Amino acid sequence: MSDLSRLNLTILDGGIGRELKRIGAPFSQPLWSAKALIEAPHYVTQAHQNFIDAGAEIITVNSYACVPFHLGETLYQQQGTTLARQAAIIAKDVASTATQTVQVAGSLPPPLGSYRPDLFEKHQALDILTTLYKAQDEHVDLWIAETIASIEEASAIAHVLKDSTKPCYYAFTLSDELGVTARLRSGESVTHAIEAILKEATLVEGIDGIFFNCSIPEVMEKAIRDAKSVLEKHSKTLNIGAYANSFKPISQGHEANLTTQSSRDLTPEEYKDYAQQWYNTGANIIGGCCGIEPAHIKVLEEWKKSLEEA
Repeated sequence: MSDLSRLNLTILDGGIGRELKRIGAPFSQPLWSAKALIEAPHYVTQAHQNFIDAGAEIITVNSYACVPFHLGETLYQQQGTTLARQAAIIAKDVASTATQTVQVAGSLPPPLGSYRPDLFEKHQALDILTTLYKAQDEHVDLWIAETIASIEEASAIAHVLKDSTKPCYYAFTLSDELGVTARLRSGESVTHAIEAILKEATLVEGIDGIFFNCSIPEVMEKAIRDAKSVLEKHSKTLNIGAYANSFKPISQGHEANLTTQSSRDLTPEEYKDYAQQWYNTGANIIGGCCGIEPAHIKVLEEWKKSLEEA
């Protein structure tokens, strides 16, 4: 890209689940980030505040684990709606007291398991996604459908978001295997996925951005490049975003709610180097996913300021 100044960079928050664990909140599998929401919600407030203090301009509702996959079917039926609504209210309350403008993103997570397109079943997924949408909608400024592993899953999300008047962003999780083609965890190429989105009226009319998330940083640049190429071919302008994790590569068949995924030591400066690559390739909304802490977001915010001052 020859003119970086034309991209207005927005800083997204980092991974709230690992941040809750880092600050000492109640935390265990399979409940993941929902455990603090149930037992000690003040930690959720603190985690959001930590990211805002670091410079995040968008914080994401802690509703990722408010699904049967993490709560279990019984607890989900009893408290799923209430917990998702509570999570949205907490995020909105924290954002409203920030000294800078902070938007709240409602989260639509994988309804039937992260990284597992093989577990996806549309009818059941629609019920869960609709519940989460209704629980959060009153309290959020925009939507991020997170960790989408297949085109089929994106299509289901589009059905839920079709009547929303708020900005809607679709974040795809990528295969952690480096190769000449960027792929979703379903094996479908990013190019194919974006082409499919642009051909489906329900999707393309209600989508404000394509993101890539919860994948190792090394695979993001190629995905951004492929997505940008398809959008340019169709003369379509959308926001492009990236928020990677600090996990070791995730293999097929991973059970996301049984164990805590192994992490690697990814320093804030190292993460910024990746973020600069994404920005140079065309991403204009950048943050972090699992394991990316306020310290990483602070470095991103400082880098953003340097861009504005240049």
